[in-house]
Amino acid sequence: MIEEKIKLGISSCLLGEKVRYDGGHKLDHFLKDTLGKYVNWVKVCPEVEMGLPVPREAMRLVDDPDNPKLMTIKTKIDYTENMLSWAKKRLTELENESLCGFVFKSRSPSSGMKGVKVYLSSGIPVNKGVGIFAKSFIRKFPFIPVEDDGRLHDPILRENFIERIFVYKRWQNLVKNDASTEGLVTFHTDHKFLILSHSHKHYTQLGKLIANAGNIDRIEIQKQYFTTLMESLQLIATVKKNTNVLQRIYGYLKKYLTTDERQELNEIISNYHKQLFPLIVPITMINHYVKKHDEPYLKRQVYLNPHPLELMLRNHV
Repeated sequence: MIEEKIKLGISSCLLGEKVRYDGGHKLDHFLKDTLGKYVNWVKVCPEVEMGLPVPREAMRLVDDPDNPKLMTIKTKIDYTENMLSWAKKRLTELENESLCGFVFKSRSPSSGMKGVKVYLSSGIPVNKGVGIFAKSFIRKFPFIPVEDDGRLHDPILRENFIERIFVYKRWQNLVKNDASTEGLVTFHTDHKFLILSHSHKHYTQLGKLIANAGNIDRIEIQKQYFTTLMESLQLIATVKKNTNVLQRIYGYLKKYLTTDERQELNEIISNYHKQLFPLIVPITMINHYVKKHDEPYLKRQVYLNPHPLELMLRNHV
């Protein structure tokens, strides 16, 4: 487990900063108090940092959903170019922050990452927009994990996002401390089961890439590997995919187990597959046997300990 805190960007209002147009905030206790124990936050409020006061006139996105304008609702002042100009400067600053992710404020015309209301010329809203700053951020940093506070209330999306930011941090550490091909092979070996839990297709692609590592330029293989890795982790680790991984892990463990232990572990995996147990139940038993029998290959698998237990991300059914 990574001991160094992870650096994440966040919309300032989610940490309780009173920066919203009405002078209020949108404090999210999970982000500030729970995830915050493992994170150093980099706060960003596009509208205030752009120079607007608190409180201020509310704004919204208008016209073309693919390329909307950012305008005040009553006075119709267009702040699009101001926001884009500020965003360009702020993103240059954020390049030096080594961010591992960003949590945006949902539905915000500046920071919403998807489904933001865009008001057409007819006055009818469509939920197809992306906030001006969020869109610029995603375009600038396409592989940095991003989510919004609303989507993070979904336990599956929450687990996926937090898993990705921890992998991103491990990748940063790899590139910083051991950029050799051997280091990449070690990284891949440690993350094999985690990758498989997201995508068998990408797992196969990455395996072939590693097998051919000696024939590819080191910088190029890092680039290809990282791109494919982050694409794979965006796919949700479903019950079916997790069950496949658990059964593979069982294959490594069964030689150490008694008949009764094998039967019990099989039953627990089966009950997880039937969605009678959360994932933490088979994972806890597997970790017990891995520690008890000192199984070397499984001891190194990130899949068994991808993030702090205290976050309770694998406790949902």
